[in-house]
Amino acid sequence: MAGTEIATPGAPPAGPAVSSGSSFHTAMRILPPSQRQAMFEIYAFCRAVDDIADGDTQHADRLAALEDWRRDIAACYAGNAPAALHALDAQIRTFHLQQQDFEAVIDGMIMDVVATIVAPDAATLDLYCDRVASAVGRLAVRVFGLDEAPGIELAHHLGRALQLTNILRDLDEDADIGRLYLPAESLAAAGIPPGTPHQIIAHPAIDTVCRGVARDAQAHYDAAAAVMARCPSRVVRSPRIMYEVYHEILTRLLARGWRAPRTRVRVPKARLAWIVLRHAIA
Repeated sequence: MAGTEIATPGAPPAGPAVSSGSSFHTAMRILPPSQRQAMFEIYAFCRAVDDIADGDTQHADRLAALEDWRRDIAACYAGNAPAALHALDAQIRTFHLQQQDFEAVIDGMIMDVVATIVAPDAATLDLYCDRVASAVGRLAVRVFGLDEAPGIELAHHLGRALQLTNILRDLDEDADIGRLYLPAESLAAAGIPPGTPHQIIAHPAIDTVCRGVARDAQAHYDAAAAVMARCPSRVVRSPRIMYEVYHEILTRLLARGWRAPRTRVRVPKARLAWIVLRHAIA
């Protein structure tokens, strides 16, 4: 998904993605300061590599920049963190963040660079969701303090639920940059022929395909909710906020449908405020 500007490691990233109304900022504001700063460092990394992947430079330049990030992350784990990553390195050591999760995020960005993703097969879509969303979740649950097994399970399901919701919300924006993340098998089953992303999402049967993806997302939401129900409430406050905000988006998308023309779906600020307040005092 397209970003808007590169974040600076060591500080909360600027721009609309962490504005006062964003779901990320909403979910993070209730964390203790040390956890909140760790999440901003993780988010700054994610934002930076995402902006590289969505940039307009040559493919080779973007791949090189992403590999530079891979080397810098490896340097952190080798005890030679670059000066610009000292703040992130401190969080890596405090919360025992895993190198393979940072690398998985970079691998997900590379998927968007090496080839424009249009109607991937289901296995490729799931791998993409794991890399760009669940891997971030695996970093986050360590910051939140979840135990290993339920943390990994929650990251698996909630990451996929959120990413599939993003895909369903951003059909038109993704098509504008030549991308389409709906699975090829579902498009073929609905009788939608190959074409450009804009041609595919203009097909009358696109609603059927999207509702099927929404069912997959709901299954992941249900599984994530079951994991959180088994965890101490103090360690899943932020995941619960992300869950509720994105599930609300999915609910509104289902009510709107996916036949063209599609209006943008948003969660009202008052609703966001209510969700965060309810979990802040829980």
